[in-house]
Amino acid sequence: MAAPRTVPTSRLSRFAKLGSLATGVATNMLVDGAKSALTGKGWDNKSLLLQPKNIEKLATQLSHLRGAAMKLGQLLSMDAGDLLSPELAQLLALLRSDANPMPHKQLVEVLKEEWGDEWLARFSHIELRPFAAASIGQVHLAYKENGDQLAVKIQYPGIAKSVVSDVDNVISLLTISRLLPKDLNIKPLISEAKAQLLAEADYKREAQYLIRYKNALASNPHFKVPNVYPEHSTQHVLTMEYIKAEPIESITELPDSQKSFVAEQLIDLFFKEMFEFKLIQTDPNFANFHYQLDTQKIVLFDFGATREISTELSLAYLALFKAGSENNREGVLKAASHIGYFKNDLVDEYKNNVIDLFLMACEPLRAEGEFDFKNSELALKIKNAGLALSGQSQQWHTPPVDALFIHRKLAGLYLIAARLGAKIDVKTLFKHYL
Repeated sequence: MAAPRTVPTSRLSRFAKLGSLATGVATNMLVDGAKSALTGKGWDNKSLLLQPKNIEKLATQLSHLRGAAMKLGQLLSMDAGDLLSPELAQLLALLRSDANPMPHKQLVEVLKEEWGDEWLARFSHIELRPFAAASIGQVHLAYKENGDQLAVKIQYPGIAKSVVSDVDNVISLLTISRLLPKDLNIKPLISEAKAQLLAEADYKREAQYLIRYKNALASNPHFKVPNVYPEHSTQHVLTMEYIKAEPIESITELPDSQKSFVAEQLIDLFFKEMFEFKLIQTDPNFANFHYQLDTQKIVLFDFGATREISTELSLAYLALFKAGSENNREGVLKAASHIGYFKNDLVDEYKNNVIDLFLMACEPLRAEGEFDFKNSELALKIKNAGLALSGQSQQWHTPPVDALFIHRKLAGLYLIAARLGAKIDVKTLFKHYL
């Protein structure tokens, strides 16, 4: 885990971080530009700006702000990544890595603010070093008097208060640095980044979704969702049952049939979310899925990115997947239009390319028998289709935000299935929901 670093909490201190970042990057450009000019290579602002050391500096400082920068990185990268420059893709990958945990002094200040001066009396023991740290919070192990273990998720200070200014500052920095395609309208994504981050900063909201998932999966023998401890939870602290399980990417040594079953259950859960629960946890980060070897249960973590799905949207996606499973281009176009994917001024060629992309994503739904995710060229074909779309920059537009989150989840599940080398009869799975 990265070394502890104090999270800047005031708007001024957070803005100062961005200011010092810009100065540092500019200094690097001046030094390297002078060297380049002296050696006769000329002076190219963009190539100077996008050097690896500047990209790394950008990622390091933005991740130090936590929250807004990292969430914006996730949102920008969940669309077809090939529409973005390789440099921005590299930056976003760095932003998705673990954040620095809070120093002990700052952690204690947060706990006193949330639980009062007698915060230590709540448990027999709480470990001050987190066992996990991410975009807006870090997780600590605590023990009740009876020995029960708890997972306490503690939010970094200042996240909720600084969302709007942080997102605006980061976008300004990325725009100035020319890392964002100038033809890409990301205003809806910016608004959504703010709304989503504010929602994820509300741990009471997350607790409610966690309870709803636990109830929805109560009779399902293949999943486990942690219990919530409301008496130890606040707006910025979420206390849950600690569940010991293996990260899902570490179960690659299990028998192929077992790995395939795990991936199959995750894809089936996606269909349940879309068509039964009408509630979807939209973050397919591998860290959110664990596996218990003894009980053979999949453990679900982190419900901050959960979204409600309207009946209308659910039916539109059911129609989209059905049309995709039948290779029905007209049906895909009609369903995608209902979802709100196409603007009236988009040219037919661009629409056709997007339909091709949808049909590729539905390839597992058309396969007779098991679809081999490991040996499929599906990811490569989708990547090439994304590159073809990127060549039509005048047609770029931002699809409906709900659609972006849904596509992000499905793409992430395909990646998990490929990582596990899964073979799944997706067509039969889907038929159950028609």
